Amino acid sequence: MPTPRRSLADDIRGRSDSELTDLVLARPDLARPAPADLTSLAARASTRASVQRAVEALDRGHLQVLEALVVNGGDRHDRPGRESPPSGSDAAGRDRESALFTLLAVDATSDRAVVTALVHDLWRIGLLWRGDEREHHVVRTVPEVLGATVAGLGAPIDELRPSLTPRHRDPEALRATIDAAPAPARAMLEKMTWGPALGVLPQERAGSSSARWLLEHQLLVPVSADRVALPREVGLALRSGRLHRETFLAPPQVTTRPVSLADAVAGGSASELLTHLDELAAVWGAEPPRAVRTGGLSVRDLKATAAALDLDLDRTAFVVEIAYAARLVADDGEVVPVWAPTSEVDDWSASEAGHRWASLALAWARSTRAAHLVGRKVGSGSSAANALGPDVQWPAIRSIRREVLRELASLEPGLSPDADSLRERLVWRRPLRPASVLSDALDAVLREAEWLGVTGRGALSLPGRALSDALPGTSSPRGRAGTADGASDSAGRAVAVAMSAHLPKPVDHVLVQADLTAVAPGPLEGSLASFMRLSADVESRGGATVYRFTPASVRRALDAGWTAAEFVDTVRRSSRTPLPQPLEYLVSDVARKHGQTRIGGASAYIRSDDESVLETMMGTRELAPLQLRRLAPTVLVSGADPRVLVELLRDNGFVPIQEGQDGSVVHAETPRRRAGSRRRAAPPAVSPVDADFTTTLVAGLRAAEASADERRAAEESRPGPRIPTTDPVVTLALLRDAVAERHGVWIGVSDQGGGVARHLIHPHRVDGGRVWAIDENGNEKSYSVHRITGATLETP
Repeated sequence: MPTPRRSLADDIRGRSDSELTDLVLARPDLARPAPADLTSLAARASTRASVQRAVEALDRGHLQVLEALVVNGGDRHDRPGRESPPSGSDAAGRDRESALFTLLAVDATSDRAVVTALVHDLWRIGLLWRGDEREHHVVRTVPEVLGATVAGLGAPIDELRPSLTPRHRDPEALRATIDAAPAPARAMLEKMTWGPALGVLPQERAGSSSARWLLEHQLLVPVSADRVALPREVGLALRSGRLHRETFLAPPQVTTRPVSLADAVAGGSASELLTHLDELAAVWGAEPPRAVRTGGLSVRDLKATAAALDLDLDRTAFVVEIAYAARLVADDGEVVPVWAPTSEVDDWSASEAGHRWASLALAWARSTRAAHLVGRKVGSGSSAANALGPDVQWPAIRSIRREVLRELASLEPGLSPDADSLRERLVWRRPLRPASVLSDALDAVLREAEWLGVTGRGALSLPGRALSDALPGTSSPRGRAGTADGASDSAGRAVAVAMSAHLPKPVDHVLVQADLTAVAPGPLEGSLASFMRLSADVESRGGATVYRFTPASVRRALDAGWTAAEFVDTVRRSSRTPLPQPLEYLVSDVARKHGQTRIGGASAYIRSDDESVLETMMGTRELAPLQLRRLAPTVLVSGADPRVLVELLRDNGFVPIQEGQDGSVVHAETPRRRAGSRRRAAPPAVSPVDADFTTTLVAGLRAAEASADERRAAEESRPGPRIPTTDPVVTLALLRDAVAERHGVWIGVSDQGGGVARHLIHPHRVDGGRVWAIDENGNEKSYSVHRITGATLETP
């Protein structure tokens, strides 16, 4: 004779291996740490924390069905203190099913089939359990997670006032009483019909009269001196038996429009992002910004970085955050910490462009940092969040990114979704999230995806689709979990290959114009890109980058050791157009002045063959703090540091260079600050909760359960009754009754090996989670209640 199913534990023990695999894949938290046996798995599946995670992952369709099951009484058999359900008849099962359809306002056969499928999904993920007659019962913890007001309804009247005997248990009589309510009283009821189910008693005389009528007829129940509650039965009658205003069992459709060249646009955005990160590494490598005391990047430094990259603040924050997520920049951990490129940036810069982009895309998809929060007030703090600061950490953004990618991947290639319809679909997917927060995050994710090249003109690009395939699937009641968190090496290579085909090919030339500009018709190859970044200023970006040669940019190249001849020759070789004379004149003019004045340390001296230049310096008021003194017609000295002399003289229109003690020119080298990555050590490797892991886990649970069954069979062969598994609250109530009535009690106690030993005890005190009793041998013993698996009274 099969063991009757009386709880979630009995249900789980009766599931097949494939059904157990589905359960663990849908709720991977049940596998960490690995449970000892199926009973432990069931206990973990019914804990409040695990149930809350499962409920929060439900879409609106599954949530509405679950709420209907709770209201329909699906939880009544799994509540503390209630007896296990008796075997029901087929008619009773049909009545419950019909009541469920009525609550959800579904009539069509197709809609009823959808409801049946949703109920099965809820059972599959362990929020329901099946009894002997295949009827479904809600896990005890679910009503606690949903709260006292399910779907805006109040508590049942027998819970609001257990001592009160309602007058209107009959639905028809209740409807008649509601119809007989005076107009002011009916107006009060209508305001509370769709929630909230709690109200404040009005103070005016007319309102008091209406409230008194409702209280006298038990349509409202007082819960405090000035507050009343609308009982669940009355609320359902006012809603004409419907639980929700509207039933949304299926997701809303996403409106789309066709776009062209999505992959090409995405490749251009990706190439532009790689350029921004190269420039960020160069800027921060030369002058790393300081980390603020509370962590992060100051607003002033963010604005300076935005000016250097020629981007707005929002996009600059995104570039900085993705560099941090990809471990390309970090806090160097010094006494005075700064944000600097890490040692990894050199290998990253030298790798192939597709692999560089893949590392950024995967880092973005895995990151729990929300760049769109930069500059906003987050939480209760009065100050705005800083880039790279702790306030930008928001774990929910990772799941939102993956849900957006999943929705985009479900569309046909080349289709761009309407943002409003996509927003409605995501709100349906996660109804328990605040809609305003989700809407703001959706806009940010779509914007960042476009900047990153995951989308092009709103449509998911082929590289974006490869990225979506490389990520773990978002858990849903109908779907299984995907791969581990983070792509494998092969998946990362697939993402890189997908983008490599759409990245603009690097070019080895520029087009120099007569107006001292140079146009790069695509991303420049490494050495030419470094030269142009040093010798010219970026004027505009896009499909082509426009550089402008200026006296300051030419001087930068000369300061770095380039001669005028080398400069002109490099530009001539790199240009597909003839070298214009204005550029040659500019380089010659800067080179002619460059080095006319030389600075060295003695503390410091200034020498020049042109005495008039030194005369001008001596007469310049802004240079008075240098306290220049003439030692010879062509030599001045100062107590200032040579580097200070160089900067001040350049700020006042002079063009000096620095020389060493032997008279040779000291070339200015761009410093390359690097931050170690010791503060961001990789987390220890953890086996993913995937299909292979779950199959092994289920096999181990089966073996453990078989051993437990053998131990239970051995125990049952001993004298004494069979001890059912009971809820701890029921066990405590039974033990307290035994203390009061001096009854003997059979209890099952779990041991360290997972077995259950039976004992006949006579309890005399229950306190602090323990029971003190006299065992069958007359010895005084105490037992922990949490180790008692069940209890039953001793039969005479």
